[in-house]
Formats: sequence, structure tokens, C-alpha cells
Amino acid sequence: MEKRILECVPNFSEGRDMGVIGQIAGVINNIKGIKLLGVEPGRGANRTVVTFAGEPEAVCEAAFQAVKKAAELIDMSKHRGAHPRIGATDVVPLVPVSGVTMYEAAEYARSLARRIGEELGIPVYCYEYAAYSEKRRDLANIRRGGYEGLVKKLYDPEWKPDFGPAVFNAKSGATAVGARDFLVAFNVNLNTKSKQIAEAIAAEVRERGKTIVDENGKKVEVPGKLKGVKAIGWYIEEYGKAQVSMNITKLSVTPVHVAFEEVCRKAEERGIKVTGSELVGLIPLGAMIEAGKYFLSKFQNADEATEKELIKIAVDSMGMSEIREFKPEEKILEYVIEGRGKRP
Repeated sequence: MEKRILECVPNFSEGRDMGVIGQIAGVINNIKGIKLLGVEPGRGANRTVVTFAGEPEAVCEAAFQAVKKAAELIDMSKHRGAHPRIGATDVVPLVPVSGVTMYEAAEYARSLARRIGEELGIPVYCYEYAAYSEKRRDLANIRRGGYEGLVKKLYDPEWKPDFGPAVFNAKSGATAVGARDFLVAFNVNLNTKSKQIAEAIAAEVRERGKTIVDENGKKVEVPGKLKGVKAIGWYIEEYGKAQVSMNITKLSVTPVHVAFEEVCRKAEERGIKVTGSELVGLIPLGAMIEAGKYFLSKFQNADEATEKELIKIAVDSMGMSEIREFKPEEKILEYVIEGRGKRP
């Protein structure tokens, strides 16, 4: 029988206090049957992405304990950061890896959301495959207005939480819990500090695109270039760079190297350059192999290269070690789950 593995990638609104981050990661790591795959804090975004996996029941317990700990330690009324957020635990996505269907993942997400709402008194919205309505399927709709807009949102009957009280919780905010496909969080670095330029590029590459006013004064939606990609632009003071921050939700439609190349093109149109990129969380091995073959094929037959060589070519071609060293044993999903201690 195929082993049942569910992945969870909660995002917490704290990226600077390593004591707080360590305590949250600690409660996850203490749950039997859980494998902690990654803890990635970001100072500029003031946000930490934690990745762990295991049997579904253990994953849901670890997620609940992490949300509980975050509610104890993080005060959203004092939080400032570049990334959109609605709560101390901003989002809790469940991702089926093996032996678990998306339908089952959605049911686990709804059960977890109910428990968070009822036991912790935190307003919870269900999104993606766990959503109860089409309007709430898109996480961006739930996040719109951010933490600061929650007071108004919670008292709007159309935005009553799926679970928990429809009351503003100043300390913890709200949380979104969902089930989704594997997502690659990928930031492309620009040789500019201009947030406006990064935002303009993001609007042109993301699937949703942008809104313009035509010659008749009518608002028109102009779709972006990349299907299955969400993107925003921001400036990260810690890096001294602006970034196009992307969530690639459909790797089979838009591979990571295609997204990278498109941002490069849009940057060049504006007279600036891409200096590298940053992977937040994990990436499937296949995506790195595909990227390596793409870049190598510009010079020679990619079939001649080994797995190790293809990964290195992908990392070098997209500058994935510019911010911090890209370690395959820590960043490639299959390597982490299999516990490969050596680099490929």
C-alpha cells in the first residue's frame, strides 16, 4: 500500500525573532511521525515559511499546535512587513504528496479549520480546494485588505468566517486554511530598488494581469503572460533589491525556468537586469531537471548531462544562490523526504 503523506506549509507573521520562530518550529518537530523539512525566515517580509510532512493525522495535529503557539507569541497589532497577511498564522495549506487524494486533503483542511476556530477563537477562512464558495477559492480575495482591513471584513455578512467568531482578534488576526496543489514560491531579484518597477513587471507576468482605463474611460482587465502564476512586486531592504515575488501554482503549465525567463524579458524592456533568484520552500526534482535541460540545450545536447550537472546548471543559470547558497539536499523535495545527506 502506498504510504500516506501530506505536506503542510504554514506561513507565520514573524521573520525576525529567532526565539519565536524556534518555538513554533519546535512544537511541530515534537509531534511523532512528523518530518520537519524546512524553516525559512525572511526579515524584510517579516514572515517565516515552515515546511513539514507526515501521516495526515500527525500533520493536522502539528499544524494546530503551531497555530496555537503562534497565537501565544505573535502580536499582530505590532507587526509590520512587506508580505500581504491577515494573521499571526497567515495561511495553512495542506498538500497531498502520496496516498492522499485532493478531496481527502480538503476534508482534513476543513476539520483543521474547525478546530482552530472553535478551540482557539480565531476567525478562519477555507480556500482553494477546501473552499465552501467560489469567491473564497482564491487566497488573494481572502487576503484583500490585509490585517488592517479585518475589522470591516469580519462584520460584512458576505465575509463571515467559515469557522470561529466573526469578531476582530487584534492579537492573532485571522487565518486561511486550505488544500492545494504543490506550489513553488520563487522570487526573482532585480538590479533596482524600485518597488514600482517590480510591481509593474509582476502585473504583466501574473495570470490575473492588471486593470487599465481604455480611451473611453472604461476599466478593462488585461491578462498577464503566465498561466498559473500569482505575483507581486516589492522592495526588500535586507537585500537592497526589488523582487518580483511569484507563486507558481501550475508547474506543468508554467515551469520555473519559463517564469524566470519572462521576468528577465520584462526587466530588459525597462532597461534593468535580473541578478538572480530566491527559492522559498521546496521544489520538485523534476522542475530542476527540466530547467537544467532547458538552459543546457542552448549550448549542447542536454541528454548527455547527469542529474547532478543539470541541477547545477539550473541553479547557476537562474542565480539561485545569489541570496543564500542553494543546497539541493535542503531545497529539493525528493531529496529532503528521502533524507539524502549528500549533495547530488
